[in-house]
Amino acid sequence: MDNICKQNLSGVGRRTWIKTSAGLAAAAVAGVGAGKARAEAPSTTSGETLVVVSDTNAIVETTAGKVQGFTRNGIQTFKGIPYAASAGGGARFLPPSKPEPWKETRSSLWYGKTCPQEARMGWESDVVSFLSEWDDGQPGENCLRVNVWTPGLDHKRRPVMFWIHGGGFSAGSGQEQPAYHGENLARRGDVVVVSMNHRLGVLGYLNLADFGAQYAESANAGMLDLVAALEWVRDNIANFGGDPGNVLIFGQSGGGCKVSTLMTMPSAKGLFHKAVVQSGSLSLAMNPEMSAKLGASVVTELGLSKSQIAKIHELPVSQLIDAGSHAMAKLSPPWKPGQPFRLPPIMWGPTIDGKTIPSVPFDPAAPEISASIPMLVGTVMHEFNPAMGNPKAESMTEAQLKAQFEQTYGNRAARLVETAQKLYPGQKPVAIAAIVGAAMFRLPAVSQCDRKAAQNAAPVYMYQFAWETPVMNGRPRAFHCSEIPFVFYNTDVSAFCTGGGPAPRALAAKVSDAWIHFARTGDPNHSGLPPWPKYSAESRPAMVFNTRCKVQDDYDKELRALLAQV
Repeated sequence: MDNICKQNLSGVGRRTWIKTSAGLAAAAVAGVGAGKARAEAPSTTSGETLVVVSDTNAIVETTAGKVQGFTRNGIQTFKGIPYAASAGGGARFLPPSKPEPWKETRSSLWYGKTCPQEARMGWESDVVSFLSEWDDGQPGENCLRVNVWTPGLDHKRRPVMFWIHGGGFSAGSGQEQPAYHGENLARRGDVVVVSMNHRLGVLGYLNLADFGAQYAESANAGMLDLVAALEWVRDNIANFGGDPGNVLIFGQSGGGCKVSTLMTMPSAKGLFHKAVVQSGSLSLAMNPEMSAKLGASVVTELGLSKSQIAKIHELPVSQLIDAGSHAMAKLSPPWKPGQPFRLPPIMWGPTIDGKTIPSVPFDPAAPEISASIPMLVGTVMHEFNPAMGNPKAESMTEAQLKAQFEQTYGNRAARLVETAQKLYPGQKPVAIAAIVGAAMFRLPAVSQCDRKAAQNAAPVYMYQFAWETPVMNGRPRAFHCSEIPFVFYNTDVSAFCTGGGPAPRALAAKVSDAWIHFARTGDPNHSGLPPWPKYSAESRPAMVFNTRCKVQDDYDKELRALLAQV
């Protein structure tokens, strides 16, 4: 017999019904009552959330065996499904392999392991931690897992929206922010949402090719994980109500870089059909010489020789991560707050090896292999805003702004300030500093769109997210990652980031509908937005998402021209 019990969720303050079978009651209470649901979905209009966990509910057959998830407000959710075998131990640094089949129905109620990783700067900031609500999960090398949210297990062919998390190529997970939760997007768009974890940093991108033929693809293991996850989608998503012939890949920051990289990979061809790059048009790829140098440095840090390389499979993962951190610090001194932000010359990322990844993504041209893939590309206005964690920066004067720019831009400083102020009237000096700094994302996004449009094969659309959060008196502004809750229709879920309520929710409807329409048709236009033209290098139109959305043509041409000279 099924049991029905009432739960008061800690930190949620609303009534929740949980329906479970006797054998799963404990797991249901542990998974839902521990406060995790506090940010994962808004309640129904009645103020109640209905969660059903039962041994007769949400059962799906996959190529490796059956999985059992749960239902909340009509959305079936499955978490932590293996898409490949464990990448630990003897499988370290090798391409992913198929998961071991299982006979019994596998419980898939909660996220799987996250990739072990070194600490990142964002963890040290109280402000960034508040805005992001970090959830780092349970680290472990058995991290090759996917999560699925679907409106129905009915074999209806819904668009699939495959999310790739940020954090460069060295940090992050598919659960690190509540904004990534796919339930609301799946419900709003009648789409299937997929997220996943893959190998990062030293585990995903350590070039050991010089240490043995078995490591020929170790420098790109993390990207091969992404391909394996997309193959899992191709082979299984129809049973979850999705269309394997209509898969959108979308990612932000490092996730956007991974989207661009997948567009160059022969092994990924045919596994996706649309692509979105959010603040991630930078190229983080390395040449083989650079990554081999880093690989050799890590092996030296571990105290191993070429003849001892097999021992690398036996070392604790923490030792590998520490060695990677030490090697990276010696080869690429870390960026320090207060310095102009620049990408280090050597960093964790894919290697252009001529085979797995034949060429640098979108440099000097868009990859011919993905010419037929429609794209949506954009940035946010302020990206890494210096005032986020430093309230004193709000009092920056124009003279201080010019003095700061002179250190970075020399005699072009005064003209940069004048041009930016004309382009963005009313913005404080610290906001102008952030807008100019955001050019490191904006300029490559324009180049990516130019090169994609030059193929004249599939359309590309551009956007800028300019909405500024009211949280902390508006100090964070339109910051790096701030568009994600709007894309996922999670502005109330991520109220620490957006403030919550009707105003951000109204914009979220417009943004998420654009992504949903693009996933469905390759065109983001919908009735809630003004007409959004395809991108061309002549006019460079961009949809500006704000309280009032509008299209602007090549709006920052003069500022970009100045910055391109630096």
